[in-house]
Amino acid sequence: MEERLHMIKISSGKMAVGFGGLALALTAGAGIASAQPNLDSAVNTTCSYQQVQAAANAADPRAAAVLSDPMTSAGVQQFLASPPAQRRMMAEQIVSMPANQPFLPIYQQIFDTCQNF
Repeated sequence: MEERLHMIKISSGKMAVGFGGLALALTAGAGIASAQPNLDSAVNTTCSYQQVQAAANAADPRAAAVLSDPMTSAGVQQFLASPPAQRRMMAEQIVSMPANQPFLPIYQQIFDTCQNF
């Protein structure tokens, strides 16, 4: 099953962020898509892109493959380079997209563990 990138336009006109497929952790806990999202690990991360990539590879090699896509890579790097307030806005938009719901548990795992890499 091939997953496609989902684009999220940032209202401030910043670069669109592509996080679809499998990559970036944003909800709390055990993969319950209806659970209230816990955005703190993503919003407050100090992880580098390389750490996120390594955490994605450990969590699911398909996630690492998605992060290797130039558009997704640019989106993740834009997210990581943004200040926390901008990250929160971006994360809320990602979480609000129904197409991203199946991937939120892997997103969470990646951001919860990236500091270990």
